[in-house]
Amino acid sequence: MSVKSYISFLFFLLFIIQIPHCQNSNFKIRTIAFYNVENLFDTINNPDTFDDDFTPNGKNGYTSKVYWEKINRTGRVISNIGYETSKNSPVIIGLVEIENRSVLEDLIHSEYLKNKHYNIIHFDSPDRRGIDVGFLYQEKYFTPLDQKNYEVKLWDEEGKRIFTRDILVVYGLLEDEPIHIIVNHWPSRRGGEKRSKSKRAKAAYIVNQIVENICLENIDAKIIVMGDFNDDPIDDSIKKGLFSVGKVKDIDQNSLFNPMEKMYKQGLNTLGYRDGINLFDQIILSSNYISTNKKYDTYKFFKAGIYNPPYVITQKGKYKGYPFRSFQNNHFSGGYSDHFPVYIYLIKKAPTFVEASKISRKTNSY
Repeated sequence: MSVKSYISFLFFLLFIIQIPHCQNSNFKIRTIAFYNVENLFDTINNPDTFDDDFTPNGKNGYTSKVYWEKINRTGRVISNIGYETSKNSPVIIGLVEIENRSVLEDLIHSEYLKNKHYNIIHFDSPDRRGIDVGFLYQEKYFTPLDQKNYEVKLWDEEGKRIFTRDILVVYGLLEDEPIHIIVNHWPSRRGGEKRSKSKRAKAAYIVNQIVENICLENIDAKIIVMGDFNDDPIDDSIKKGLFSVGKVKDIDQNSLFNPMEKMYKQGLNTLGYRDGINLFDQIILSSNYISTNKKYDTYKFFKAGIYNPPYVITQKGKYKGYPFRSFQNNHFSGGYSDHFPVYIYLIKKAPTFVEASKISRKTNSY
């Protein structure tokens, strides 16, 4: 090989090695996630809810030691979601099956999250089990401007009120971009899927009304709907109730895009329910998160995923391959949750050095 050819080869090799670094440095990558953490209770008995099992003398033997192990294991999972690509934990994460604000305070100050600078948005729900919907955000990246909870009012066949989880709506700025996030934990399939279907249809109706009202104020509003819907991506509550589509080519201004639908059709799951494979945990986006011009001047959807590394999966026995849950046979099993978390990546073109300098000068001029 001639000296000239050798030098050319070295330059080519250097170019190839640098491509991934250059590509990554040209984009900001933010992780948005959702996680059903499975019964994150404190150890104190609340006389107004059915939380007796999650007390030191309850059937689950929920001692302080178990509580803190549960807290730290939950924190470990959250800290790792999306880290491989974004090099950070989720900047926003919706949580369900948390008992109160107190457990969220302990969670964000736990071993794995204490340096992430998370803050909390939370409302008490009327759910009889005492479980709520919560919202964590990294203060460096997200600024909340408004938050509201919506009741899902249900009645049984005898006209008695059924109390379930509220729907949490948070409006704020993802860095400098307005965003609405709707966090859900819809009524369960207790009593059977068909018998309970109308309850989830009611929740879907409320979410659809929330989305419509947001869009009436701003037709270009960016919206993310996330949650444990207790229905799969192809079920009526999701497809018809939320007007969701699973293919980019089917998106129009009135529909929401559900990247989890494709995953479901590929046989992927976030839980095992009564020996079935289900993908109840989903993140659904307004159509304007899909890039049509590939410019990425604002945050756009990049990809979606299910966070299921080996340590959160049951490795043997009857439930091999299922989520490694926290509680089995009335005791703490040392697991994490009976659901896998889900996440999406949003990407945005990073400003060049010249653009960043202009922004800095403009900011400093005020």
